[in-house]
Amino acid sequence: MTTVGEALITLLEAHGVDTVFGIPGVHTVELYRGLARSKIRHVTPRHEQGAGFMADGYARASGRPGVAFVITGPGLTNTITAMGQARADSVPMLVVSGVNATATLGKGLGHLHELPDQRGMMEKVALFSYRVTEAGELPGVLARAFALFSSSRPGPVHIEIPTDIMVNPADGISAMPANAGPPEPDAAAITEAARLCVAARRPLILAGGGAKRAEAPLQRLAERLGAPVVTTANGRGLMFSHPLGVPASPSLTPVQALMADADLVIAAGTEFGPTDYDMYGDDSFVLPANLIRIDIGADQLARRPARISIRADCRAALDALLAEIGKGQASSADGPARAAATREAAFAAIGPAIQAQMRAVEAIRDALPGSIIVGDSTQPVYAANLYYDHDRPGGWFNAATGFGALGYGPPAAIGAALAVPDAPVVCLTGDGGFQFTLPELGAALDAAAPVIFVVWNNRGYREIETSMLDAGVEPVGVSPAPPDFCKLAEAYGIAADRLAGIGGLADALKRARATGLPHVIEITVD
Repeated sequence: MTTVGEALITLLEAHGVDTVFGIPGVHTVELYRGLARSKIRHVTPRHEQGAGFMADGYARASGRPGVAFVITGPGLTNTITAMGQARADSVPMLVVSGVNATATLGKGLGHLHELPDQRGMMEKVALFSYRVTEAGELPGVLARAFALFSSSRPGPVHIEIPTDIMVNPADGISAMPANAGPPEPDAAAITEAARLCVAARRPLILAGGGAKRAEAPLQRLAERLGAPVVTTANGRGLMFSHPLGVPASPSLTPVQALMADADLVIAAGTEFGPTDYDMYGDDSFVLPANLIRIDIGADQLARRPARISIRADCRAALDALLAEIGKGQASSADGPARAAATREAAFAAIGPAIQAQMRAVEAIRDALPGSIIVGDSTQPVYAANLYYDHDRPGGWFNAATGFGALGYGPPAAIGAALAVPDAPVVCLTGDGGFQFTLPELGAALDAAAPVIFVVWNNRGYREIETSMLDAGVEPVGVSPAPPDFCKLAEAYGIAADRLAGIGGLADALKRARATGLPHVIEITVD
């Protein structure tokens, strides 16, 4: 007899899942029944939050949904933070949990791991939450989840299976295809957008995370129009070293001046969130009047109305726009000059201290070309989100925007390394953030994930301390004592280096990469 738990594994395989992150427990034992015989790799984090963050990093690096298995109650609530991050950054994540036996639900009888209304709680953070009550529902709900991931703005989905349902017979069920694709761009909207593009004399493109797999048509459109391209933090790498690239935050005054001067703005895959466009909270960002928006999500398009809204995958929309415009000379001859002037002014605007922190990120990029750098909320990451040009589309991401979950970097980097094993993967974290998920060093070792953990150790939450001082608040609670990270790494059997500043960082990174093993590099900062 095939059980529901065994069928789940078979169906996930049919949907292309090759890795699951999770911690088994008494409420999910039956979900693991078919796992050992499958081709799916299981990775055990040290905390369920780590399972969610690993699934997130896996999804961002690969473009495929990340999957986590967690127990009911505390296992699932531990995962909510990671789901919140995935929801904020449109990351496809499938969380499968157990739940107590059907007859006990909602009765408050004090069963192990009981919640008053687990599914009701998850509906507040997931795109949808579904309880499987019989075997025949499983193929349909999985097809629904994977169709959502591929056809609209993605995010976390939750499926719960009661313990009494997991063991039920599931013979004869098979996967339902999830053939749904993103909507095709509306022809009339493309025609009107092309007309505006050709007429524009000072066009500008804003590219966010939704455009990170549309590098080629984005560059061609920019060149055809002579339009500078401002990339948000999640869009970095799309225009590396390109004369029209502006790898600077739209929150910076020179970038906002560039937007204000443009007579047409094309926004591709960006939600105009304040952590990108108004991070200083001074209401300085004004939505452009002559705006073309491209986004796969109807809800996002509705939140920020534009003159022309195109609901489609960015690559498809940009390809269609290029075809409609046709060949010809650039609409704007001064695009490279406008981009260069903005780059220079934006770099000057961040000031020497932030420039120095950004140089640490450049040192990582230059030492390991084509790397994936996964950041946590730490000073060099904040700095690089303001200004930094990465050399791999989608290869720079972090939790310092949007939801802003501290401790994201280490487990997300493990997920990324397992998703793209040929790429160098560097986790850039601070001494404070690393302590949130420090035990995931063990998970990296177990999974043979060759992540290089670069720890920016300034002995505390210095960014928060600065904010307190700027607000006239005497700093309290911002100096948690860090451990000796190198000794902790060695306790796990992981090699480590300690550097005073970034002078020897490039050589240390190259040595670490050559080993093909997890490695810790601690940088002590004055």
